[in-house]
Order: sequence, then C-alpha cells, then structure tokens
Amino acid sequence: MRYTRVSVGGRAVWGRVGEEVELLSESPLEGDPTVIGTVPLATAHWLPVVVPPVFYAVGMNYPRHIEHARAEVPTRPEVGYRANNALAGHLSPIVKPAEIEGRFEAEPELVAVIGRTLRHATHAEARKSVFGWTIGNDVSARTWQHQDRTFWRSKNSDTFKPMGPWIETDVDALAQTTTLRVNGEVRASFATGDMVFDPFDFIVEITRHITLQPGDVLWMGAESTCQLAPGDTVDIEISGIGVLSNPVHSEGNPS
Repeated sequence: MRYTRVSVGGRAVWGRVGEEVELLSESPLEGDPTVIGTVPLATAHWLPVVVPPVFYAVGMNYPRHIEHARAEVPTRPEVGYRANNALAGHLSPIVKPAEIEGRFEAEPELVAVIGRTLRHATHAEARKSVFGWTIGNDVSARTWQHQDRTFWRSKNSDTFKPMGPWIETDVDALAQTTTLRVNGEVRASFATGDMVFDPFDFIVEITRHITLQPGDVLWMGAESTCQLAPGDTVDIEISGIGVLSNPVHSEGNPS
C-alpha cells in the first residue's frame, strides 16, 4: 500500500495512492481511515509524506561514503536530528539561498517511517515498528557545514529536505537499488541495504534512551553525493518504492 499527504483547498489531507489519490478521513498511522474523495495523480499537490514528531538522521553509514570522507567506521549506531521546516514535498522546488558559495549537494536516502510507540525495543520489535518506507534528499551547503559549529543552516534551511512521494508499506527496502539522476543523467547508483548499521539497529539503539512515536522518521544516509545548480532537476529513485523529483531554484528566482 502507498500512503501520502496532499494539499486540498489549502488543507493537508492523507491519501492512498493507486490510479488516483484516494483522500482519507484520517492518518493511517492513527486509525482505520475511510475514503472521502479522490484527486487525479496528475493534479495532486504533493506534501511531505508526514510531519514527524521527531526527525532523526543518520550520517556516515555507507562504507564507500566513509572511505571517500576519510572518516572512521562507526562502532555503534549513533543518530542526529534535522528540522521539520526543511521538509518539502515531491515536485516542490529546492531553493538555493543567494549567499551560498561552493558545493551545494544532494544525497539520496532511504527513510523509515515509524508506525508505533516504542521503547527498549528488541531487533524483532524494531522491524515490526516500521510502518513503511519513503525517499529523502539530504541537500547540504558544504561551505556552511564547514564554517558553522553545527548543521543548523547547512542541512536545515527551508526546502533542504525533500521527502516523498509516498510511503510504501509492502517492500523489502534493504533489497533495493538507490539511483540519483540530475537532468536525467545517472550520477550515482548503489545497493540500498549496503549499510554499516541497518535501520533496525538504529531503532534498537534509539529506544534504549528515547521513546519513538508514530510518524517519527529515520533517514538512513547515502553512499554518494552529487552537486546541484539552479535549473537542475534532481530525481532519486529507490526501486520498489518510487521516484522523488524536485527542481532546483535560486532564491528570488522561481525558474
């Protein structure tokens, strides 16, 4: 099953995706929704698939990325955080701030969406806690990342975290392939599951100290990065899930 959120009359509404988007009475994370209407796929205004209570993010979790960065391989699954204001939906623009100079990059990421309240989880419980999977684009301004003590603007500026187009509930996410394209050209492709620690390892570790809630998201890092420029269109495909597509705009310039 595929679930998403769309804007209808300026209001966020959950939907189930098939030949069209069936609008739902409530979140599938919270109840048993009924169909209250439909929207054609071609005219859907896609929103971030969920607004998470907590936005968790993993870094340096693919061996080739670690090697390229000349970093140490992590010995345990540690997690960081991102800001909800950075979220954007499928087909929404990534806006490059005017003052950014230097590398402006995309990273294609698998995202786990949590479906139940969880504390002190076993590995088996962690597997059962995942409601479904979606796609994230971890956009970074590298100069800011190196200038600042934290990632507060380099990774959390508005529109820097597109997520979508939907949550897929019926897929073996770790058996898929992640592909990054810019203007239709393949810039990266890797085995999605080739991680140092898998999502369930992180869920077990998080819940030793923090209660996970339905709707929390866990972004799983990337093997490769790719530079972006205004005028580009970046597509991230994870087989079995879908394609997240976003144009890149300059701040103050909608084209």
